[in-house]
Amino acid sequence: MNKSVAPLPQYAKAPLLVLISVFLMMQSLSTDMYVASLPSLATLFDVPASTVQLTLSIFVMGFGSAQLAIGPMSDRFGRRPVLLWGLGLYLAASILCSLSPSIWLLIGARFLQALGCSSAFIIGRAIIRDAYAPEHGTLIMVRASSWLSLTPLLGPIIGAYLEVWFGWRAVFAVHSIVSLALILAVFFRLPETNANKDPRATELAGILSSYREVLGTRTFWANALPGAFSYGSIFTFISGASMVLIRVLHMPVTWFGYSFSFGTLGYMFGTMLCRRLLRTMSPGSAFRVGTGISLICGVLFLGCVMAGIHHWSIVLAVMFLTMAAHGINSPLSQAGSVSPFPAQAGTAAGLSGALFMVAAFIVGTIVGATYNGTLYPIAVISCMNGILLFVCVRVFPELKSKTA
Repeated sequence: MNKSVAPLPQYAKAPLLVLISVFLMMQSLSTDMYVASLPSLATLFDVPASTVQLTLSIFVMGFGSAQLAIGPMSDRFGRRPVLLWGLGLYLAASILCSLSPSIWLLIGARFLQALGCSSAFIIGRAIIRDAYAPEHGTLIMVRASSWLSLTPLLGPIIGAYLEVWFGWRAVFAVHSIVSLALILAVFFRLPETNANKDPRATELAGILSSYREVLGTRTFWANALPGAFSYGSIFTFISGASMVLIRVLHMPVTWFGYSFSFGTLGYMFGTMLCRRLLRTMSPGSAFRVGTGISLICGVLFLGCVMAGIHHWSIVLAVMFLTMAAHGINSPLSQAGSVSPFPAQAGTAAGLSGALFMVAAFIVGTIVGATYNGTLYPIAVISCMNGILLFVCVRVFPELKSKTA
């Protein structure tokens, strides 16, 4: 693969890779920094774990559903105005989260926060398709994902200390500060990258036409569906690790931040491994490597739990490997599901992103509903995700070609 990945000449002066990386970080910032607070929220608001779990599940539901609208809107009106409105909503919702006096208001504010966050994630992916040559899209996505890995690496540590020192509201104060800084960066440094605005993109007929074109293409499903299962595999740990490690295995909250970050260090490792794999093999072959690791993780976790090995080190080892597999699978999925659609980049990004969030919502809901004070539910869910992901990639012949 060609290593020259400069943006198109008209965007050469803009810090696109930095901005794209931060846009992609927003979703992880909104979840990973927050997970250490989940057990304390259950205690402070005197609600069961399944209710607290809604603050994550409702976020992914809002995040996924918003992408269906944000993609077409950015195809019609441009990336920049939709992004600025979305970040403004994220800022307002983060302030509301930090001031919420009840769990139900917090859940509602998290939904609004997700709508704003979705704009950054989707438009970041669409900008890759706008501003870089199609053959460079996968490598740019992998590079941005390497920077993205800093958020799940440092976020849980920062979030755990914020929880211990200042309480859960401090996390949302940080979200507010970050989003304000990003609004200023976009306003002053990001040019409009959508050079082919589609005036029919938000009309019902135009939306349906774009949806039919994207959803009717097997290459889209060959990339997006494995990405959804891969996201489900890591969301098993995003939504369940704090309850398992803190409540079941009695890990101190401050330790949890470091432990979760060690697990997510695997994501950084996975993205670096993905870059090396792409030097010697096609994206489809790299996909099969990543999904093979996913299968091993799930089977290993369930096997250890069934054998009576209930120790925090097993959870961290499996989480590390699962995140590493996702570091391979996710960039390939995200780039491959958008690259065939130059005129519908926002729509394709929105549809694939919505699919990811559907998987996360289902997994998060199941994790919360099945929590019973043991490791068995999370281990079974992890194993099932690994099997589905492994099988999914191998049923699409499109992934055997040189392009994903």
